[in-house]
Amino acid sequence: MQQRSWKCKWKRALPAAALALCALAQPALAADARFVLVSHAPDSDAWWNTIKNAIKQAGEDFNVQVDYRNPPNGDLADMARLIEQAAARRYDGVIASIADYDVLKRPLGQVVAKKIPLITINSGTVKQSESLGAALHVGQPEYDAGFDSGKQAKAAGIKTFLCVNHYATNPASFERCKGFADAIGADVRKSTLDAGDDPTGIESKVSAYLRNNPGTQALLTLGPTSASPTIKAVKKMGLAGKLYFATFDLSEDISKAIKDGTVKFAIDQQPYLQGYIPVAALAIMKRDKTTDPVKVEAALKANPKFQARLKEYGLAPLYKGRHINSGPGFVTKDNIAKVEKYAGQYR
Repeated sequence: MQQRSWKCKWKRALPAAALALCALAQPALAADARFVLVSHAPDSDAWWNTIKNAIKQAGEDFNVQVDYRNPPNGDLADMARLIEQAAARRYDGVIASIADYDVLKRPLGQVVAKKIPLITINSGTVKQSESLGAALHVGQPEYDAGFDSGKQAKAAGIKTFLCVNHYATNPASFERCKGFADAIGADVRKSTLDAGDDPTGIESKVSAYLRNNPGTQALLTLGPTSASPTIKAVKKMGLAGKLYFATFDLSEDISKAIKDGTVKFAIDQQPYLQGYIPVAALAIMKRDKTTDPVKVEAALKANPKFQARLKEYGLAPLYKGRHINSGPGFVTKDNIAKVEKYAGQYR
């Protein structure tokens, strides 16, 4: 494989016959293209491993190289610099989360100014993505996901809750808390805990809050980083199954907690799609010389490798015209067996 790639890489120097053989050897995709995904996640956030796996598989399926860059400590100023570096290196396409629109607006603008295709994922809104000049946004509407989960809690009689926010430096994270709070009629400011990302610290803070606020009826965690230590705290306090516990995303700990009744449900934003789809879309754009979302969507739906991935992992993207939603979906005791096999890897 490496030898074939080397021969085709220098195709301008090859005779016509060799060029013909090269064309047959290469997949009809965006060969030799190089993309980069820049996330806001610190190294400690294992949730992003699924996205890393997704961009690797998409790179293999579409014959492109994909780099992953992130600020080790989650510092958004560092993320901004990484995006500036991506613009300077003139990648064939840039994928980035909009962790903070105000902080990232300028560096992402540099990407677009150099006519490098931009796709936004995960954090941020469709409106923000469009204002940045991105070709499309792939993610889960955070407020809507929080609100939908809150509606289920309200139906169960929940009026008070604690939102355990392990990434309070990301403004988008508050949209999840706010949606849940609005659905049940709670004050989001009084109901949100800035927990930090240290597991021991999260467990301690959650335990202290629950001791000081015994009237708390529900818990909402925003991902595995906060869910795992919160699960420990709840079990140690003898509150497992007594609190209405919902969480975003999936992990091995969350799957176990759903099965044993500690966690009511997980809000699944299908992160694999946030990694795979942008890479696939950029490859299609480069190959077909188009940014038309209708044409890109049609090519995605017709791609057998992508469809095979969806079937294997039990994933279902929601096509919304120009943009693609990766969620929300809800994982409960009823369907956990279908997804836990790939939790933390492809789900």
